[in-house]
Amino acid sequence: MGRFAYIRKRLLLMVFVLFGVTFIIFGMVRVLPGDPAFLILGDRATDQNAAELRQQLGLNKSLPEQYWLFISGIFTGTMGQSLIYRQPVADLLWKRIPVSLSLALYAMGLAAVTTLLFGIGAAINRGRWIDHVVRIVFLFILTTPNFWFGIMLILLFGLALKWLPVGGMGETPAENLRYMFLPALTLALQLSAVLIRNLRSQIILTMRADYVRTARAKGLREQYVLIRHVLRNALMSTVTIFGLQFGALVGGTIVVESVFGIHGIGELLIQAITGRDYPVVQSIVVVSAFLVILVNLLVDLSYSFLDPRVTYE
Repeated sequence: MGRFAYIRKRLLLMVFVLFGVTFIIFGMVRVLPGDPAFLILGDRATDQNAAELRQQLGLNKSLPEQYWLFISGIFTGTMGQSLIYRQPVADLLWKRIPVSLSLALYAMGLAAVTTLLFGIGAAINRGRWIDHVVRIVFLFILTTPNFWFGIMLILLFGLALKWLPVGGMGETPAENLRYMFLPALTLALQLSAVLIRNLRSQIILTMRADYVRTARAKGLREQYVLIRHVLRNALMSTVTIFGLQFGALVGGTIVVESVFGIHGIGELLIQAITGRDYPVVQSIVVVSAFLVILVNLLVDLSYSFLDPRVTYE
């Protein structure tokens, strides 16, 4: 199977997966306790007011009719009407997605640099103090919630040292990088903790391979052997985990955006769940699922670039 045939097959499967996601999330938000009409109108709302609002919002329709409205909203691109903001969900998402996406990409970049730096450093210094320090520090990071790191970074770099801002986005690209550094670092730390453990073990395993011994026996420089023969093969499984962890990264943005006061889809999702804003919750989950599936597809396609022996079947 060629690469383009493989992509077509994966895109077709993506449609079925997203359809399953819409079905599951539609059922899950409907079992949440609380009436959206009373949550929107407040404690002083009467039963008649609530009934009128349900009729305006379409909440008095049957579940199959509501599901059809949800699905048709995705195909038309509006994704329905927000119950709280009274505007198309797509408009809300278009304002928030770039913020969350830039935060996630920033965190992925920081995680990639941290992983390569400490993963390679720990592997080539196996058994020495550098290796032990890296393993202990990132094991601690791995077992600690990321919101705790967010609060600690705010206290240290924002309030005590006053080096970095602790909220907002900034107005220029340079300010964006500065304002988003602490939240991106918070997300990157736990992601890199997972990746460093894998990259270290894969490098150590690959360095024992026969073709690496042969390369050294030819008199090739150690740096060339490490980059050309060891790192390229060791990265295969690390890239796989990188793709699988993207879902956790997206989930982590929900907490981190709340800690740092960033107006992304994570903050919007919390507001939507609190207010039982069904169309917004459903749409955010579907968009997040689409991004996770897309990243995993790109990860699968990257295998053939890392190792030309990989074929698509």
